[in-house]
Amino acid sequence: QVQLNESGGGLVQTGGSLRLSCAMSGRTEWPYTIGWFRQVPGKERAFVGARFRDNDIYYAGFAKGRFTISRDNAKNVLYLQLNSLRPEDTALYFCAVGAQVISSTLRLAAAYEFWGQGTQVTVSS
Repeated sequence: QVQLNESGGGLVQTGGSLRLSCAMSGRTEWPYTIGWFRQVPGKERAFVGARFRDNDIYYAGFAKGRFTISRDNAKNVLYLQLNSLRPEDTALYFCAVGAQVISSTLRLAAAYEFWGQGTQVTVSS
């Protein structure tokens, strides 16, 4: 079992930045894939980016060049740095962990077993 706790969301103006954190606890020694997703009301969770089995990092097209995933292994914390934020980035952001994720499924929410509660990001125009 893995427990995830996101934090760092908030209200920012267009062009602003936020750093989201995802603290992991429990069985964290596996080479998990850790993903970030976001969701707006009435829509499915959308892939933002993922660190695939502690190696390569992948981003959705809208995230490339603006968002950055990093990890502090000593603290078991994953970060999502959000820069140049736009109103359309407003969403509830989730981190997720999957032990069985493969490269062809890392963009699918259904591939991840464990989820945090989410942290709200609101970007004002």
